[in-house]
Amino acid sequence: MTVLHPEEIRDMTPAERAAELEDLETELLNDKAVKAAGGAPENPGRIKEIRKAIARIKTIQREEGDLE
Repeated sequence: MTVLHPEEIRDMTPAERAAELEDLETELLNDKAVKAAGGAPENPGRIKEIRKAIARIKTIQREEGDLE
């Protein structure tokens, strides 16, 4: 997964954004579980990157009125 830029997120349909948000939240949960279990994540900076991507998607959803 690469970094999501705001332009890319804005080009997505609301359904695509919701699906991407769900995927990112699942990925974040898995990475946090690995960290909590004492394991070393593959990419330590990935948790921060995922959190920022989730925030970007939610911000754009709020701006466009898609947030439930």
